Amino acid sequence: MTAGSRGKYETRLDPALWAYIDAVNAWYPPEVTGLPIDKQRAVYDRMCRAFHQGRPSGVKASDGLIAAAGRDIPVRRYQIAGQDAPATVLYHHGGGFILGGLDSHDDICAEICAGTGFDVLSVDYRLAPEHLHPAAFDDALAAFEWAATTDRPLVLCGESAGGNLAAAVARATRRREAIGQVLIYPELGGDENSGSYVEHADAPLLSVADIGFYRDVRSAKRQSPGDPSFSPLRDDDFSGLPPTVIITAECDPLSSDGEAYRDRILAAGGKAWWHEEKRLVHSFLRARTTVPAAAQAFARIIAAIAALGRGDWPY
Repeated sequence: MTAGSRGKYETRLDPALWAYIDAVNAWYPPEVTGLPIDKQRAVYDRMCRAFHQGRPSGVKASDGLIAAAGRDIPVRRYQIAGQDAPATVLYHHGGGFILGGLDSHDDICAEICAGTGFDVLSVDYRLAPEHLHPAAFDDALAAFEWAATTDRPLVLCGESAGGNLAAAVARATRRREAIGQVLIYPELGGDENSGSYVEHADAPLLSVADIGFYRDVRSAKRQSPGDPSFSPLRDDDFSGLPPTVIITAECDPLSSDGEAYRDRILAAGGKAWWHEEKRLVHSFLRARTTVPAAAQAFARIIAAIAALGRGDWPY
């Protein structure tokens, strides 16, 4: 969405957020989705480098590999130097299942580490279209199984596509090791004919058409839309999930997914809290240093991760 086609969002979003949206579109314009995937990744990676805020003082990062079923899954661990962390956050990055990696969300992971005092393990899961579903899910699950061998509480976390993976892993490992999950504007396979999918179909930075594009690129032939490892909201059993916090953006077609996921967990007798950040858009994490509302939302996310990692439920 360009400055000349802001429509109903012209006055709904504040100038600082529009400056962020314009900066994203300057680096990664909407028409990029028409390019070959490798070209899209190159543009996206340049944008991520431009927005990178550096790592907080005292946070160290180290790269490694997790061996899983004949393949190695790259991971990056963030730790507070000289500190024994009381919990581990397993982080799954966004990028529509086709973009991103260990570098794209490096500063965000480092800031979560600094803000919570927990270790953060970022997972470089396989991307589509080279690796169709369930490749990314399989990698996320393998990383969970590996992380769960430690004696530390484990919090699942992910944003956008990564929120889908975190929720799918929570389902696959229900009633087991995860002490909680925090999902940030997740894509969960909700009803595209109602709610935010309709009201915000053409929202800045993510439209319903974009969601369809990413879903189709990720899908194998004869992919079942009812597969809950692909679309967690299509499950018929939401019992046994860990305490869950979902943070969404008001002006994002995916916001209703967070509300629906909360409602399903509560109906199944679990603990869940959903908060819609007013007047924010998809991908607001990258706006956390320039948009006060995004900074406040990120603070809520860090507080939620910290609370769940301590075994608290303050909602």
